[in-house]
Amino acid sequence: DGTEPSHMHYENDENYFRGYEWWLMKEAKKRNPQIKLIGLPWTFPGWIGKGENWPYDYPDVTAYYVISWILGAKQYHGLDIDYIGIWNERAFSSKYIKLLRYTLDKHGLQQVRIIASDRLWEPISFVLLLDSELHEVVDVIGAHYPGTKTVPNALLTNKKLWSSEDYSTFNDEVGAGCWARILNQNYVNGNMTSTIAWNLVASYYEELPFGRCGLMTAQEPWSGHYKVEAPIWITAHTTQFTQPGWSYLQVDGHLEGGGSFVALTDGLGNLTIIIETMTHNHSQCIRPPLPQFSVTPQRATFYLKGSFYMVETLQVWHSRLGFESGNSSLFEQLHPVKVWKGHFSLDLNVDEVYTLTTLKTGRKCGCPEPPPPQPFPSNYKDDFNIRNPPFSEAPNFADQTGVFEYFINASDPGDHVFTLRQVMVQRPITWASDADQTISVIGNFQWVNMTVTCDIYIEKQRDGGVFVAGRVDNGGIYVRRTNGVFFWVFADGTYRVTSDLAGEEILMKGLSGVRDNAWHTLTLNIQGTSASGLLNGYPLWENVTVSTPSNGWAAIGTRSFEFAQFDNFHVE
Repeated sequence: DGTEPSHMHYENDENYFRGYEWWLMKEAKKRNPQIKLIGLPWTFPGWIGKGENWPYDYPDVTAYYVISWILGAKQYHGLDIDYIGIWNERAFSSKYIKLLRYTLDKHGLQQVRIIASDRLWEPISFVLLLDSELHEVVDVIGAHYPGTKTVPNALLTNKKLWSSEDYSTFNDEVGAGCWARILNQNYVNGNMTSTIAWNLVASYYEELPFGRCGLMTAQEPWSGHYKVEAPIWITAHTTQFTQPGWSYLQVDGHLEGGGSFVALTDGLGNLTIIIETMTHNHSQCIRPPLPQFSVTPQRATFYLKGSFYMVETLQVWHSRLGFESGNSSLFEQLHPVKVWKGHFSLDLNVDEVYTLTTLKTGRKCGCPEPPPPQPFPSNYKDDFNIRNPPFSEAPNFADQTGVFEYFINASDPGDHVFTLRQVMVQRPITWASDADQTISVIGNFQWVNMTVTCDIYIEKQRDGGVFVAGRVDNGGIYVRRTNGVFFWVFADGTYRVTSDLAGEEILMKGLSGVRDNAWHTLTLNIQGTSASGLLNGYPLWENVTVSTPSNGWAAIGTRSFEFAQFDNFHVE
């Protein structure tokens, strides 16, 4: 749902303090030092392809780029990357994967394992069976949204099988049911020993394409409000009582009345059993479609054998998703179960999750109530005057194409020393359909009438250009079809008003006298069906009729992938 800044915007550029991922990885490690870290490129900077929208023509350059990131993680943040992927949901190159392994080893990164190909089970499984050299360097086959199933070829490779991206579902109780079901059944049906949710926290504007498709919601940094949604407590049923490195017991985990169970051990005598009885309509994920099945209340008896025969009691944690009845209970500790002569029975209802475990470490945090929700401030200013910002990007701006970073103009006489600068000068090797323009959105999607003011500085001569906009209606994977009211000025001294980001639906155009490498102030005023624009405080155009969209965010951006600066942003 937007762009993230690379550690190498340009060939001669390296910076390991951009974006939020470094912070996020360190926070994760604080909570669980044993957590695993995986790097996976979604897209690559354009310079890697040397003009082509393809990362494999110069595999040595791509490998250098990826390994720089792994080395930077260690050097600047003390983070060990455990696995590295190839290219998210796009083609893989066997030649590149082999070169990546060679280059990792050359830099002393033997412990970094390779996962491929973060798409479907095929063709990677088939190619691994044909190519023994490739088989040797790929450690994990990662598939996306496998629907709990794998394929014969994947099993034949004898590799670890992971659902390396899954879930992606709205985080209500159905999302929790989806997550509970696949966390178990990815192993029970598909032999997958890892399931990774996209995404961790929904911390982006909800009206973007995958609003609230995170395990929890924290989408109001201006108020501090957040919500620990049901999928978080479903996660806890597994992750509070296991660790990376535990092993699944190879039992048939299908329950007779429907539902499933898995059992895991640390190999040191600890045992964790997780049971789920999710019904079909209460556990549908966003993809793939879920075939019909039935689950009925049942009594299940479990037999502990071998070294587990000696277990006398198991701690019990329970969740019930209530749906229509509204009487949900999430991650509650129940009375321990007594194991008698190696067996015990449980009465299972539908839409429940149980964890039975020898571990006594489970806990449900008693966290203070978060602040109440608030809409985005209806009068918002940012002058970007911050000497040592904690992050590289300004708060609340959500880049949808391009990257907008804090910038220091050392040569400026004083008014515009600290600015926000669009820094991407080349179209990336794209994953989604990035726009041909750059754009960062901000505010409240429900806004109708607004005034957006911003100082702008075009850096690109002749055909450079920038805009301010309101009622902006789209982003993410749909950014190319974004509509709104866009007020553009260009380095050639002209201006335009368009109803689309692409700049094709022109509502008004004319001369402005704007030039490059000089500061100007743009003001866009939208009231009802009418819009007007000011340049440096004087009316430039007025009474332009605007019909759709009827509401949306404010935004700033550039005509192409070009340097440009913004300062003293104000929306009301």
